[in-house]
Amino acid sequence: MKSFDLSLYLVLDPGLCAGIGMVETTRRAVAGGVTMIQLRDKTAGTAGLIETGRRLKDVLAGTGVKLIVNDDVDAVLAIGADGLHVGQSDMSAAEARRRLGGEAILGLSAETPDLIAAVDPAVVDYIGTGPVFATATKPDHHPPVGFDGVAALIAASPVPAVAIGGLKKEHVAQVLGAGADGLAVVSAICGQPDPRAAAAEIAAEIALTREGTKG
Repeated sequence: MKSFDLSLYLVLDPGLCAGIGMVETTRRAVAGGVTMIQLRDKTAGTAGLIETGRRLKDVLAGTGVKLIVNDDVDAVLAIGADGLHVGQSDMSAAEARRRLGGEAILGLSAETPDLIAAVDPAVVDYIGTGPVFATATKPDHHPPVGFDGVAALIAASPVPAVAIGGLKKEHVAQVLGAGADGLAVVSAICGQPDPRAAAAEIAAEIALTREGTKG
């Protein structure tokens, strides 16, 4: 069984992180409680992703936090990253799994009922679904579906799900209430004056919400 924690999934944005960089943002955010990191940089090319990814791998060593690379299998293999996340317009999940082998984590964006129905749990380990709200960090996203829409999508998923799309600390209870295993954030941490404090506030809200659900 693969071990990964989707609770607080940080998608790095090179523009938003420009002030202190993606590596330092990651260092501080993980200290604050981020549980998974996705390296997403559409302009870096494979060589740029490898360079940043290797630095991220060093920062994450010993933390237990997994490093996922967006879209680029060659970069994943060169970095020795923990996994890959693909969208529907990228390489197919089946081809990605063939390239990666069985041990790597494979995430897939699935934003409609038809796409979720096509998810093969023997191939895909988790899905990213939404967007809950419209977001400027991914201008080509599907129309926002809100919390009810996300709940319906997650209920149909055969694998764990992380919700994405304009999410912040104040949305934690609704995201987890919709059945998500965690929330993916970008601007809620990237570009914040104190990424560690921003991450810690969200992580505390997640813990509080889960404790309340148990109670």
